[in-house]
Amino acid sequence: QVQLVESGGGLVQAGGSLRLSCAGSGHTLKTYAMGWFRQAPGQERDFVAAITWSGDALYYADSVKGRFTISRDNAKNTVYLQMNSLKPEDTAVYYCAADVMSSRIRRGTAVYWGQGTQVTVSS
Repeated sequence: QVQLVESGGGLVQAGGSLRLSCAGSGHTLKTYAMGWFRQAPGQERDFVAAITWSGDALYYADSVKGRFTISRDNAKNTVYLQMNSLKPEDTAVYYCAADVMSSRIRRGTAVYWGQGTQVTVSS
């Protein structure tokens, strides 16, 4: 069983930056693909970014390409999402996900999910 805990959310002005962290416990994450999703009020949960277990492949939603960067530190059992040039439309609860298959991450059908961290971008 994998437990995921997100942190690093908060309130930031448009154009600012935040770095989200997702810490895993209960099992090493180094054999899992990892991803980030977000859900704004009244909307569905959307894919943001994903990284394979080895880190050799990265995937991004078009809306965040060039602004967000996903990375992982397997020694720390942690995955990160660096968010730059934030926009008000990035406001959402951000969720971390883990699965042995990166394809399930990208489809949003990952087995393990965190509880989410709120990101609010003011204009």
